Amino acid sequence: MQSFRTEIEDPIVQREIIDLEKKIHSFRSGQIDDERFRSLRLARGIYGQRQEGVQMIRIKLPYGKVTSEQLKRITEVSDKYSTGRLHITTRQDIQIHYVSLDRTPELWSELAKNDITLREACGNTVRNITASELAGVDVDEPFDVSPYAHAVFQYLLRNPICQEMGRKFKISFSSSDKDTALSYVHDLGFIPKIVNGEKGFKIMFAGGLGSQPSHAELLSEFVPVNQIIPTAEGIIRVFDRFGERTKRLKARMKFLIKDLGREEFLRLVDEEKKALPFHSYEIDTTAFEGPITEPLLAVPAVTIDDVEAFEAWKKSNVIVQKQTGYVAIGIKVLLGDFYTDKAKLLADLIKNYGANELRFSLRQNIVLRNIKEENLAFFYQELSKLDFVALGYETIGDITACPGTDTCNLGIASSTGIADELERVLKTEYPQYSNNQQIAIKISGCMNACGQHNMSEIGFQGMSINAGKLVAPALQVLLGGGNLGNGNGRFSDKVIKIPSRRGPDALRYILNDFESNGNGQSFLNYYNAKGEKYFYEFLKPLANITNLTEADFVDWGNADNYVKAVGVGECAGVVIDLVATLILEAKDKMTFAQEAFEDKKWADAIYLAYAGFVNGAKAILLAENEKTNHHAGIIDLFDTIFIESKKIELDSSFKDLVYQIKSNEPSAEFAQKYIQQGVAFFDTIEKYRAKDLADA
Repeated sequence: MQSFRTEIEDPIVQREIIDLEKKIHSFRSGQIDDERFRSLRLARGIYGQRQEGVQMIRIKLPYGKVTSEQLKRITEVSDKYSTGRLHITTRQDIQIHYVSLDRTPELWSELAKNDITLREACGNTVRNITASELAGVDVDEPFDVSPYAHAVFQYLLRNPICQEMGRKFKISFSSSDKDTALSYVHDLGFIPKIVNGEKGFKIMFAGGLGSQPSHAELLSEFVPVNQIIPTAEGIIRVFDRFGERTKRLKARMKFLIKDLGREEFLRLVDEEKKALPFHSYEIDTTAFEGPITEPLLAVPAVTIDDVEAFEAWKKSNVIVQKQTGYVAIGIKVLLGDFYTDKAKLLADLIKNYGANELRFSLRQNIVLRNIKEENLAFFYQELSKLDFVALGYETIGDITACPGTDTCNLGIASSTGIADELERVLKTEYPQYSNNQQIAIKISGCMNACGQHNMSEIGFQGMSINAGKLVAPALQVLLGGGNLGNGNGRFSDKVIKIPSRRGPDALRYILNDFESNGNGQSFLNYYNAKGEKYFYEFLKPLANITNLTEADFVDWGNADNYVKAVGVGECAGVVIDLVATLILEAKDKMTFAQEAFEDKKWADAIYLAYAGFVNGAKAILLAENEKTNHHAGIIDLFDTIFIESKKIELDSSFKDLVYQIKSNEPSAEFAQKYIQQGVAFFDTIEKYRAKDLADA
């Protein structure tokens, strides 16, 4: 396995992959416990599956952008290490499944050849930065947000401020006021604006879905483009320091804002300004400007036999771009799953006859961009060969669903199975809805909302229902959610719980009543006019469990009777810290800080030293059976337990020592001093720990 290392050009990536390989060996030999190893692998995109002994690999693709070369590399990796299936996520990533843990370093090295990373795709990190898939070609956009999403991605990748937070952190960039990247459900959501000729963003913050959805608050109506990275960094630093680290369900930023209050949170962000390496950060957009790439080959002329089908496809799946003479093509991908044989041909198609770029969408689809309008007939012909011309791109029949019980530990009921059936019902029974883009159907296999069920007009959440001594798969029906634009949205109401097998009937009841009593209104206005109780009443017969049949105990897409089996979820990288490993890892931070200092990365060096201080203090507190739930609490408690009692003596309080980070600009002089103080601190606490163990 050693040979793959020499093929990686980036020394930082090479070092990370070698480190992963070593950590896997340490885990296999019992030197690292399972809980500590879980944290490390999650931050490298390696996620445990429902099936024992195999991993899901999440490939991080910022704002869903992929070139032909990258797509081909992903297909090669999937064929070699996985099953040949590619799954598009609602965060524009690609996931592959059933991968052996021991092969992940080699897999990563293969991806790295084409500048593809696994870093921070899972775990308590800044997750993939999403953006509207039409960014750069959207007729409604004030400017292309792609370079700004890319700059934030590059700035935060491997940045010490966001490697081991209490919980994940999500960022989105919408292309226009339509807010198609859903700013209102993100920790940070950016909507482009031009004010007095200056480019900037409206910023929403502290939103989220999950079991307790929370609408983001307005941070600012306008922040200039050169301020978005300092703004994001200040917020992330405060979240890292004060965010909950013990109670997983309370660890997102939305809960921190509620606990601290908006004004106090923003005051703490303001306090960070002096410590920031940049008070203004200019973003270079030139790589995203200039002429559209010309096709490599001349596009053959073709004759369309079925003109009616071609015209229907253009109406349903072709989007006019802001660039005259160019269009984007939407490819509806059933449940986000497609296969490497077709992906390879698609990669060739966009390289030879397109502009060598596609983007994965937030609704698990594919968008081909910068296609010359005159070449549409040829693309229709070629996409037809791949079965990529199904009508209904981003319509009601384009259902979003998470993998659910297929592969996820947290899945309670099948989301993909019911989604398949609902799409069949819509196609065969409701053809009049084939181009309806006013209603979205979204499905999650559990409460965690990876399928975004609680923000859609019609949503379903996987559950279970007790019927005597038996347990049947069930669905919570949710109605009335939706994106209202410009940072505003609404969450769905939980209307009723029904056996899963009755999900198709629930959809029929809803659509039939909408047709009879909607009076030409939008679905959301219809829902508002009728009210939640109205829907509960006409769906109530479907909730009756006294008349269940044998079929009701078999979930969609399964042959055997339903068994509720929920494992340990890894979405947040739950970690149980052990004193010895925590001290070792905290000391590693000081080593990394010194390396960053030698690379003249003063701000990184300082933050790594800060993390070393805090993690070292946490280890000693745990040895005394003292626990706290965030960095600020650790710092305060260390003073109370050790400094005020004089068990440990420092030249100042621990708080004053650590919080120098807030009162000093990130200079070489301060970085060197801070690291030296960190090394001295570890010498002190290790002597204390050794004496404590000797006296025990």
